[in-house]
Amino acid sequence: MTKYIAGLRLAVSVLGVIAITATFVDTASRDTVNPFNFFGFFTMQSNIILLVVLKVTAITVLAGRIQSPTLQLARGCATTYIVVVGIVYNTLLAGLPGGVTLEWANNLLHVVLPIYAALDWVLIGDRSPLPWTRLWIVTVYPIAWIAVVLVRGATDGWVPYPFLDPLTGYGAVAVYCVSIAAGTVVAAAVIWLVSRWRPLRVPAS
Repeated sequence: MTKYIAGLRLAVSVLGVIAITATFVDTASRDTVNPFNFFGFFTMQSNIILLVVLKVTAITVLAGRIQSPTLQLARGCATTYIVVVGIVYNTLLAGLPGGVTLEWANNLLHVVLPIYAALDWVLIGDRSPLPWTRLWIVTVYPIAWIAVVLVRGATDGWVPYPFLDPLTGYGAVAVYCVSIAAGTVVAAAVIWLVSRWRPLRVPAS
């Protein structure tokens, strides 16, 4: 069972890489791609984090090694980020212009992978309970990302999502930033709580 799960995670990580690569190639075929803009989206970064973590986890298991506490913490953070992507996209951004133009890649990155990551975390118990004292770590990356986006929006005018556009007013932007930060903490708390539930008991190696 452990090897099959590792194989599934490896296959999912490869599929995600294909979707991101196809999106990059498709974008480049129509216009010059600024990599800082293309990879500046929370969606892209969160998917990349998830795919790397899934691949490392799969390789660790296939090599017969134990998942370290750091790797399990990284999985918890990656799951939190991609779940937030799924929630934010499907509640605020779905149907708006821009974003991923390839429909299959768009659905994979915004819907399929968030659902897969959530189910993987909930149903497969190959992780130890995450310590509540480490919950704050999940906020480091989103805060850093928001800070960079705000600086770029105030300098070169690029923003990844319309609700972070300073032209709408920094008051509105602040409300969204606080809401996203709070939502991330709530999602992380749920992920941390679920880590104590192991319906499908699979060894962590």
